[in-house]
Amino acid sequence: MPKYLIGFAYFWSMAEPRVAIVILNWNGRAYLEKFLPSVVASSYSNKEIIVADNGSTDDSRTFLIERFPQVRLIALNQNFGFSGGYNRAVKQVSAEYLILLNSDVEVTPGWIEPLIDLMVKDQTIGACQPKMLSYTDRSRFEYAGAAGGWLDSLGYPFARGRIFEHCETDHGQYDDAAPIFWASGAALLVRAELYAQSGGLDEYFFAHQEEIDFCWRLQLQGNRIYACPQSVVYHLGGGTLKRGDERKVFLNYRNNLVMLAKHLPRWQLVGKLPVRFALDNASAWKLLLSGKASFFWAIFRAHMAFLGWCIRQKYLPDRTRLGKRQLEGWYRGSIVWKHFIGGLNNFQEIINPKK
Repeated sequence: MPKYLIGFAYFWSMAEPRVAIVILNWNGRAYLEKFLPSVVASSYSNKEIIVADNGSTDDSRTFLIERFPQVRLIALNQNFGFSGGYNRAVKQVSAEYLILLNSDVEVTPGWIEPLIDLMVKDQTIGACQPKMLSYTDRSRFEYAGAAGGWLDSLGYPFARGRIFEHCETDHGQYDDAAPIFWASGAALLVRAELYAQSGGLDEYFFAHQEEIDFCWRLQLQGNRIYACPQSVVYHLGGGTLKRGDERKVFLNYRNNLVMLAKHLPRWQLVGKLPVRFALDNASAWKLLLSGKASFFWAIFRAHMAFLGWCIRQKYLPDRTRLGKRQLEGWYRGSIVWKHFIGGLNNFQEIINPKK
């Protein structure tokens, strides 16, 4: 290569913002072997790839040292969960941007560049996510984040391309970069300074919905959250806890209620909590009658854990003033009603109903 081209390439790599890709691993040696090569092959030059091992008992660490010497290993002494693992790993990382990436995600070669371009051009954006498609059916959106997360008035998360369990086929209908409520923790790009300023992920959550809570805090601090569909990744999903796992059900129900209590104005919380408890109980009884008694008890324990959390807080701060701030990606209606009563499965039908 001519010297002037070498010099140009060096200058360009130095001009690019520094990006740290942090992958949290817990007994996921098979996922690292399958998906890490695509991350290493990413075309973005000014990057560091880090695997934070969350106290694995399999041979993940030995495998990484032997097969991927170019990947930095941060060895944690126990499983601190998704939130705690990332918080401890990020403290050992120096970069302008952080990408929190699940170990079961296959990335495309140029997936980082569109994310960085978006963030550099618009300094109001604090975090963003790529378009997330299913690894097993690449024509469909993936459950965990699809084309960007929203939240309804009762705290139920959904996404552009995913309503509850229904994932749409990708026809390019969400190929516009757009503001959202939350970016998926399966592939989340965030400004490193904001991660530190906000205190990172809430470790009480352990896992599940911690990224929604995190993005809610970022929005309340005046930052925007965006979907960047020009970047595409493929997510397998269920790498640590399979969908429908009893522990996963418990964490999702408990954490969602805690998140509402943390952020909603007190006057809204008083009105919405009884509705949420009623809907949760209806779901629990449906599961019990369908023979899934363990899920019934998981929801019951989630409610008890939430009430215990409230008691330990002694009081809930009044978020009335913060609650008046306009939140993007917030749906004022109920997707429970629209989906289960109205029979709507499509994000656009719910958000922009035909008049």
